[in-house]
This record gives sequence, structure tokens and C-alpha cells, in this order.
Amino acid sequence: MLTVLGITAPIFILIGLGFVSARIALINREQIRGLGAFVINFALPALVLRALVERRLDEVLNWPYLAAYALASLSLFTAGFAVARWLRGQGQSASAILAMGMSVSNSGFIGYPIAVMVLGQTAAVAMALGMLVENLLLIPLALALAEAGTQRGNGGWALLRETGLRLARNPLIIAIAVGLLLSLLQIRLPAVPLRVVDMLANASAPVALFVIGGSLYGLKLGGMGGDLVQTALGKLVLHPLALLLAFLLLPGVEPQLMVAGLLFASAPMMSIYPILGQRFGLEQRCAAALVAATVLAFFSISGLLALLRWQGLLPG
Repeated sequence: MLTVLGITAPIFILIGLGFVSARIALINREQIRGLGAFVINFALPALVLRALVERRLDEVLNWPYLAAYALASLSLFTAGFAVARWLRGQGQSASAILAMGMSVSNSGFIGYPIAVMVLGQTAAVAMALGMLVENLLLIPLALALAEAGTQRGNGGWALLRETGLRLARNPLIIAIAVGLLLSLLQIRLPAVPLRVVDMLANASAPVALFVIGGSLYGLKLGGMGGDLVQTALGKLVLHPLALLLAFLLLPGVEPQLMVAGLLFASAPMMSIYPILGQRFGLEQRCAAALVAATVLAFFSISGLLALLRWQGLLPG
């Protein structure tokens, strides 16, 4: 429990700093949105770029694990989108962002620190594979569906073209494409650009968490209960269960890598989740879901670690 608390406590402290700063008017809502724009346009793309160019893809590719993680995450995304869109009557953009919250983990800031403490270097391999699925499949899919939801006046090819143009200008998508290309070609960034990328990437976590806290000030939870329950339940419970089922259906993944995958899937959604939702006016809803899932994750991940240790799947 203390291990998980040591990881989650700094997260809540940074969120709290953002909330208090907004509460005592040290920073206003427009400034919070400006910081969010900095994260989504500069810091987050730098983080993704760094993750993709640090290792050669052929050094970490494990096809059974990759297939299982993609199958589980995509299945949960599809189910989450369908429930939100057609059972709960949410708009297409809101449904896509909600489904992304259910299926994309906070791999770098919560999943990896926990996994590396109990599994060592296996955690780095699992994180790299998970980020491939998230950055190349789930996030682009969610953003494409959400962007399409804002273009209801267009139809057919016009809608497809408009959505493609918006995605082509998205800094996150550009960073994924450039990072993948550099990784495939085994090209290392020169020292100066690499240092700039490092500085921007290192700013993504604290600034994103501060923005979340600032966005929570004045938040009214009325009408958000259904979103919070669906997102938190899907992310913390259904995602790891879906991955466990995928491991059973697609054998060939070594036990330690399976454990790492379950820990990553059990993490709450990524810390920049509200910032991605900001483009569609959903930042407060996303921020509330993120905080609720992060609080609950302390208990759910602690329970998972205890279960895995009881089953003899953890060292020590």
C-alpha cells in the first residue's frame, strides 16, 4: 500500500496545487486553457516522440503481447463507445473521448513506476508495446471519431477529407508519425534537438496535472454520474479483465510480461485525458473522471498486487 501511495501522493499534490491556485485566483480559466494547449501541442508530442525514438522497434516487439493488448483495448473501446453512443444517448465526440478514457492507460506516470518496482526491466518492454497500441491505434481512432462528430454538416467524402486534414495537423499525430519513422530508420536525434524534446517531455506530467487541478475548480458534478461510473469501471476493472481474457485466447506471452500488462491495464487513464477532451469542450467532465479513477486506482491496483502475490506471480 505504501508503494502505491508513494506514487499517487505526488499526483494528488500537483492536482491540489492547480485547484488551490484557481481557487485563490492566482491563475484564471483562460490561463489554465493556455497551459493545456501547451501540453497538447508541445509537451505531449515531445513525450511520445521521445518514447518512440529511444529504442529500436525490433528490440521490444513481442507480437503475441502486442496482439493481445490491442485486441483487449480495441474491444473495450468499441464496447464503451457503443454504450455511450447508443445506450446512453451521448454525442459522437463525447462517446469517443469517453471510450478513450476506458481503454488508454496512464502508462508513463502510474503504470510504469508501479510495474518497474515489482518486475524490473520487463516493465520497460511492456510500456513500449502498450504505447505503440495506444499512440498508433486507440488515440488516433478516438480523435478521428471525435473530430468527425464536430463535422455533422458535411457528408461522405467531405467529412472524411475534413477529418483527415484535422488529424494531419494534430501535433500528437505528427509526433507519432515522425517518431515511428525515426525509430524504423534507426535515426537518432542530434544532441540539441534531443535536449529540447527532453525538456518539453519532462514538463508534460506536472503541467498536465496542474491543469487538471485548475479545471476542477468550479466543477459541478450534476449529470456526470453516469460518465464517471462508466469510465472508472471500464478503465479499472473491465480493461484488465479484457486483457486477461485476451492472454487466454492468444497464448505465447511469458508470465512476467502478462503481469506487467495487467498492471498497465489497471492504471487509470492518462493524465492528459482532460486536455485531449478540451478540444471538444469536455475538459471538466474528463478531469472529474480522471480524478475519480485515480483515487479508486489506489485501491484497485493494491488489490491486484495482493492477488498476484498470493498467486505467486510476483517476485519476493
